[in-house]
Amino acid sequence: MSTVKTYQNVNSEKGNVSFGISKMEDIYTKRNGKVDEPHRHNYYTVLLIKRAKGQHKIDFNTYELANEQIFFVAPGQVHQVIEVEKSIGFSMTFSNQFLIENSIPISFIDSLNLFQNYGQSPPLVPSKAQFDTIELFANQIFALFNSDVNMKGLSIGSYLKLLLIECNNICAINPIESDIDTSGVNLIRTFKNLVDNHYKREHSTTFYAKELYITPDHLNRTFKARIGKTAKEYIQARIITEAKRLLYFTDLTNKEIAYELGFNEPANFSAFFKKHTQLSPLNFKKNENIA
Repeated sequence: MSTVKTYQNVNSEKGNVSFGISKMEDIYTKRNGKVDEPHRHNYYTVLLIKRAKGQHKIDFNTYELANEQIFFVAPGQVHQVIEVEKSIGFSMTFSNQFLIENSIPISFIDSLNLFQNYGQSPPLVPSKAQFDTIELFANQIFALFNSDVNMKGLSIGSYLKLLLIECNNICAINPIESDIDTSGVNLIRTFKNLVDNHYKREHSTTFYAKELYITPDHLNRTFKARIGKTAKEYIQARIITEAKRLLYFTDLTNKEIAYELGFNEPANFSAFFKKHTQLSPLNFKKNENIA
């Protein structure tokens, strides 16, 4: 069992390129219809699907590919697109460097209810009119990307913001605010960074609230209002996602994974995993290998 493949750059041949857009049908043809292995990116991915059949697996959650849907994959998420026929649509990728170079604050991305780092990442399903608007922006981006116009990056960045805002406005939770750099957004971003740095040792909301100089109740209420889940649920989802990755992509034993993720006893880890997945770690590993 090999370690999950990680794509570091938006363009494997040009490391300085920070944005890319391709037609899904061209990608399918280039790969001769061959399915890629599960992998992760160190950048953002947006799949705008006009027509498709198959499955999209994101962090071991499986979603059916269908017509007129949009997927958002955050940096670090393990995903795999399994097409049973040639898909029609666009695949867009962009890095934090692209955001910086084109005056798009990281806080803008953080304020969106689109890129869910851990837990469920279901596709957005717009109405026909909404999808047509979003597709129009994607076509503009594709045309700009393949042109030599002045300030191409800034133009692409502007259309990308419009596309993401339109998508975000479809979401029932957390419509984008006019002032994106609010204290709430900064709190969520700082909390997520703290979880990424400490989740293997610290599992309690109290620890993170203390680091943020707020009460656990304040942290939970703020996170729930903006993200749709509590801070505790986010921490647990982060641990479960990493556990699934370690079970599938490494040869570590259950005991080693338990200690790696901060559990004092392997039995505690197994109970935690089964509570949140309805499977024991062993059965999860067997099921995924069969799939």
